[in-house]
Order: sequence, then C-alpha cells, then structure tokens
Amino acid sequence: MKNLRNGEFFGQTTETLRFGGLTITDTEYTHAFVDWHYHENPYFTFLLQGNMTEGNKKEIYDCATGTLLYHHWQDSHYNTKPDVFTRGFHIEISEDWFEKFQLLKDKTQGSFNIKNPAVKLLMYRIFKETKSIDNSFEISTDQILLDIFHEIAGLKTSREKNPLWVKQIDEILHETFMEKLNLSDLAKIVNIHPIHLSRDFKKYFHCTLGEYLRKLKVENSLKILNEFESLSEVALECGFSDQSHFIRCFKENIGITPLKYRNILKK
Repeated sequence: MKNLRNGEFFGQTTETLRFGGLTITDTEYTHAFVDWHYHENPYFTFLLQGNMTEGNKKEIYDCATGTLLYHHWQDSHYNTKPDVFTRGFHIEISEDWFEKFQLLKDKTQGSFNIKNPAVKLLMYRIFKETKSIDNSFEISTDQILLDIFHEIAGLKTSREKNPLWVKQIDEILHETFMEKLNLSDLAKIVNIHPIHLSRDFKKYFHCTLGEYLRKLKVENSLKILNEFESLSEVALECGFSDQSHFIRCFKENIGITPLKYRNILKK
C-alpha cells in the first residue's frame, strides 16, 4: 500500500504553501481510480469543485462540491472519480503543529465526513486566506484551524450524549433549509415544546436556529456559485429573500462578497 509523504497527493497540485507545521495544497484530481493508500500526517480534504467517491474501512462517501473530510494519521482509503473537473483543497498537519498548540491528535482518530455548516464555512475562510496572503495570513489560518478542531471535538464528544431530537432536527434542517420553516411545526415533528426547542437549540448548535439556517444557505451557495451568472439567481436558488440579503449573509460568514470569492475560485 502506497504511503504518501508530506504534501503529496494524486493529481496535479497547482499551489503548495508550507509554514508553521502546516502544508496546504490546491490540487486537481486527474486519476479515475486511486487504489488503497494512506498519508503520513493527519489532513483535511475539502472538495472545491467536481465530485468523487471515497471509501475507507468503515464507510463510503459520495463527495460533491463542498464535502469536507478529515483523515487521521495513516488511515487508509481509496478514491474513484467521474470524468469531470475535480479540485481539492488540503490542509496537512504535522505532529509539531499539534504539539505547538497542545492538542492531542489521537482525539480525532479515524476518517469522517464533517457535515456541520459552521465548520465548512470556517474551511472556506481558510481557503480565502490562502488566496490573499498578507502579514496576518499565518496567525489567521492557525486561529481558524484551532476553531475547527474545537468544533470537531465538541461534535464528537456530544454526539452520544445529545438528545434524539438534536440529530432529528439537524437532518430536517439540512433537507428543508430552502423552505419557509415554522418553529412550532418543527417542534411538533421532533415531539418537543417550541419553547424547549428555541431555548436549547443554541446549547447544541452554538448558534440560533435562524443563524444555523443562514449558514446552511451560504454553504449551499458556495456549491453553485459558478453555475449561475446572476447573484440574484443564486440567492433565489438557495432560499434567500433577495440578492442583498444573500450578499450580506455571505460576507458575514466568509469575510468577502460572493463576487470576490468567485474570482478567487477562478484563479
């Protein structure tokens, strides 16, 4: 089984950044099939464009644009890709980086698909930072990455302790975020009181229900931003009331406007 060294990925890497124990790469995937392999360091794969399938010893993931995967040290997996342009953004993390910030890398064992929109939007922020490097680039990247690990640790720790309605409401919101949702109807579906849902949602999701829905909409807009010429069409497709609302929410979550992000993605 092939062991990929630091910064090594199957495909054509167009950019590599190395600093402070991190290796960041932007890679076009060119192989229709990649046999079982593993990497010497833990790393994130963030699919910027296209789609692929990835399998490990426990699961198989159908990865569309916006999929975020984490792979622990030496976790083996394989990939297949259809004949479409597919581009991945990777952050590979050395043991020195974990030690520098006093993190135990063994707390994030295994390979897993991260679906939380807050974590995905943080990864989009790191991608944006890598395309506009300035004096604050390294400290910003470290800070956002620490926020991501904090979120992941919280998700993994609380998953088994959460009430059943937390998983149910998350699945419902992912499936229906573009629809007009009613708090009382949502509460009925998961069989809890509306006041209980309103009060405890922030406890488990670390934001209000409205904020979570807006994050889901912004995340979806990032997947289709290049499919529509008009931002008003993107806004409508993602369930925003109008283009101004979409631009405002996008900038709050990503740090730049949709047009600026689209230009960065095209570079």
